[in-house]
Amino acid sequence: MKLIVGLGNPGPEYSDTRHNVGFVVLDRLARRWAPGEVARARFHAATLDARMESDEGDVRVLLLKPTTFMNRSGLAISEAVRFYKLDPADALLVIVDDVALPCGTIRVRPSGGAGGHNGLDDIRQKLGTDQYARLRIGIDGPGTIPQKDYVLGKFRPDQRDALAPALEEATEAATHWAARGCTDAMNRFNRRQSA
Repeated sequence: MKLIVGLGNPGPEYSDTRHNVGFVVLDRLARRWAPGEVARARFHAATLDARMESDEGDVRVLLLKPTTFMNRSGLAISEAVRFYKLDPADALLVIVDDVALPCGTIRVRPSGGAGGHNGLDDIRQKLGTDQYARLRIGIDGPGTIPQKDYVLGKFRPDQRDALAPALEEATEAATHWAARGCTDAMNRFNRRQSA
């Protein structure tokens, strides 16, 4: 079983903000793997049980959107990891925004630090490890805007143009990770970014 988590903040006022790109990709995965299914409230999150086809057969995937707000994302993830007895290094992918990457860029990594991201920091604290895969989606740096205001703000029109193909690419990268693992996803999707 795989656990794919999209980070974001619940509520309509946050739905179109930079901090919620993880939610956007998770919604795309839900439409692809479980069309018409209704999410359930579990683990302080909205969850959806899905199945995807791979070369080795069907893969069971739990899609999870924490409803705890970004800074407490680790609560939902740690509850799901413990309930299903998952090894985060093998079974967890977190989809997250990244101010250190240009808008429209994605990066798959097998582990890493929080890089100042409060959601990732909370996950590390609650899991007791940072050894889990993450799919980072670039949203540009904040420049002179305070970072909190920037990540909770809406994308500019030029950023939306750059983001559209990145969201599709991120959806493909998450699918590839679930089917073939982190190394294959990195080799395929990270290389693309420099081309």
